[in-house]
Amino acid sequence: MRPLARYAALHSYVELGQSLGLDPVALIRAAGLDPASLSLQDRWVPAAAIADLLERSAIACGHEDFGLRLVERRRFANLGPLSLVIRDEPDVRSALRVLSRHENMYNEALHTRLTEDNGIATIRLALDLGGPGGTRQAIELAVGVLHGLLRGFLGPKWQPLEVRFSHPAPRDRRTHHRVLGTHLAFDSDFNGILTYTTDLDAANAMSDPQLRAYAQPLLDVTANALTTTTLDRVRSLIELLLPTGRCSVDQVARSLGVDRRTIYRHLAAEGETFTSLVDVTRAELAQHLVANRRHTLTEVAELLAFSTPGNFTRWFRRRHGCTPSQWRAAAARRAE
Repeated sequence: MRPLARYAALHSYVELGQSLGLDPVALIRAAGLDPASLSLQDRWVPAAAIADLLERSAIACGHEDFGLRLVERRRFANLGPLSLVIRDEPDVRSALRVLSRHENMYNEALHTRLTEDNGIATIRLALDLGGPGGTRQAIELAVGVLHGLLRGFLGPKWQPLEVRFSHPAPRDRRTHHRVLGTHLAFDSDFNGILTYTTDLDAANAMSDPQLRAYAQPLLDVTANALTTTTLDRVRSLIELLLPTGRCSVDQVARSLGVDRRTIYRHLAAEGETFTSLVDVTRAELAQHLVANRRHTLTEVAELLAFSTPGNFTRWFRRRHGCTPSQWRAAAARRAE
């Protein structure tokens, strides 16, 4: 199945897009993503959709450096639970090994490999979207994030020996020089960063040995909790697709790069059907959307892909034993 990535990869996308004159909401929808879910950093979506959004955005605003501009707005915490562990690793080499070993916790499409030879450390990044599609912006985003992580450990004066990209050079390199330095190579045989192996031996000034003893078990627990099953993937995509009105087993299958029979087979093995999963997911979303009062009940009906508010009301009553307005009123009373 096609790999997934966390929405955290698009941290500050809307703000950057607006600053460059784009319509971020329209572009997000065109890429098959849900604008309303962008704030849910830990939600998993197809990595190919994120890469497609970045490519569309770069073309729409005419900036080949769109991915790198996004890097400048990134935070260390965007790595999620992994950031807590990396921060307390004793040296740079150890932090990179943890990052490589657990990268599927934040992006299943990204593959990192560290090699050392004759005093030179090479950190290679590869992106496998599970199918065709442009990757220039996603690669530059990933390399830029890695560069920022290394600079966070080694200090603002650190410079890599070279930063390499397999794609052609941009017409304007100013952003690349500002973010990555001037030692750049394009049309290379891989994407990644070269530095001295002595840099990897550098002690991590942020590390606290006592906290590390707590952080590593936390990573193990979190990694087990984040093991993504087919059921998890399908449920995440149902949540993503319901508000778009395109929630069908065929659309979910296309997003995962398989056919509908594969979806049915995997769900059956876990005692579920696609219809039952849609119904349960829709019910959970309905409770949340009705209770928080952010949307009118008519808007909630549309977000949950009901043809009319009346159909939504009848479904909600059968499911929860009361009307949406009664549920909303009860939720308001509990909040007082």
